[in-house]
Amino acid sequence: MSSKVPKGKQKKARKYATMKRTISLRDQRLKEQDRAKAKKKKKDDPSAIKEREVPQYPSCLFFQYNTQLGPPYYILVDTNFINFSIKAKLDLVQSMMDCLYAKCIPCITDCVMAEIEKLGQKYRVALRIAKDPRFERLPCAHKGTYADDCLVQRVTQHKCYIVATVDRDLKRRIRKIPGVPIMYISNHRYNIERMPDDYGAPRF
Repeated sequence: MSSKVPKGKQKKARKYATMKRTISLRDQRLKEQDRAKAKKKKKDDPSAIKEREVPQYPSCLFFQYNTQLGPPYYILVDTNFINFSIKAKLDLVQSMMDCLYAKCIPCITDCVMAEIEKLGQKYRVALRIAKDPRFERLPCAHKGTYADDCLVQRVTQHKCYIVATVDRDLKRRIRKIPGVPIMYISNHRYNIERMPDDYGAPRF
């Protein structure tokens, strides 16, 4: 005897995010008045002058290196650069001079100062260093107090600064801007990258 197996319902797989297909406006099945007209290509005039928009580069980058850089050096200091300098027991101004063999003027923007003040009592030494009279204070005109954006914006506009930071993300952003050297801390001393070889101490 043959045992009959009841046929179960076949499960249909659901199709997710399927859209209804619509006829193209240029389809031949549509009436001529409803059909979209094909665009006619204009023939290029060979005698016409071609215009191209080229981004304007600052004149200081005419040579292989930035000609606006030179002693006295103006160094934009980041929040974590001050904190790491304190940990490494480095005097900021003296160590900068040892690195570049020239007079250095550390600059602090309002955003960096606000960032240090927000860190509270734990970073009071960093705040005292930032308020040193040898530091030049740079006012900020933009909204918000995000120091990284502030430094990148300032360096893009004015190519006369060196940026002192140990922040990887900020370094990566500044490397994309031509002609801006980066000062960082390595082996308990300051070092510099992307600086012309004529300036400063030998690189390690």
